[in-house]
Amino acid sequence: MHPDSQISATLVCWGNAWLTGQVGLDEAVDRVERRGGPQLVATGTGDTGLRGFLADLRMDGMKSLRLALPVPGDPLGLTGPPPFNSAAIEAGQAAIAVFPDRCVGLVPASDRRGSSYAGVRWSALAASANAPDVPSLAEAEHALTMAMRTATDTLLGLGGPAQGHPRPRDADDGLAPGYPARAHRVAALAARLAAVLRVADDRGLTSGQIAARGAALRDLDRAVRRARVAAHHAITELV
Repeated sequence: MHPDSQISATLVCWGNAWLTGQVGLDEAVDRVERRGGPQLVATGTGDTGLRGFLADLRMDGMKSLRLALPVPGDPLGLTGPPPFNSAAIEAGQAAIAVFPDRCVGLVPASDRRGSSYAGVRWSALAASANAPDVPSLAEAEHALTMAMRTATDTLLGLGGPAQGHPRPRDADDGLAPGYPARAHRVAALAARLAAVLRVADDRGLTSGQIAARGAALRDLDRAVRRARVAAHHAITELV
């Protein structure tokens, strides 16, 4: 899955909106398919549609969905086991269905068939029921604000030639109905900063400037990922 894909975040927020009674299952799945195309889930008996798969999970006692946005060296949102962690880190994302006594990890991959079919195929893997070490929304907002200030100070102090990048447009926060206002605010800021990270480059900088800039942007990326995870979990704190 391309690291810029938001499909796991979309599944988590609209799935949680459905589980908390904010929207129906049809609307939730339609929103996910609007983002990524047709959605299938690979199971032990073959591929099944996302709508039916989610309905079955709820019948089995699914309480919520969690978001994982891991990178090598920072398995954000993951608690094991190794097969699930490895698949999620390779994809750069995962959704985790939470039950009272277990979890099911869902890892997306691009599903292309022929010249016209483009969708997403999820792999369902056993996931640990342990709670992940992720920040609260308040903690994530504070860390994101501080990382943004630090990165801004560092980048402004580097100098170097002007690079002429266009200013990123305001980004959609991506959240579904039912999320608190603070979650929308944090998710929107994280989306804007993620856009900044995507357009940044090292043209015209010295090796020392590149190292300083890289450290600042890594810290900012870490804060952005934590803010997105916290924002997408915020609806479950209300129930």
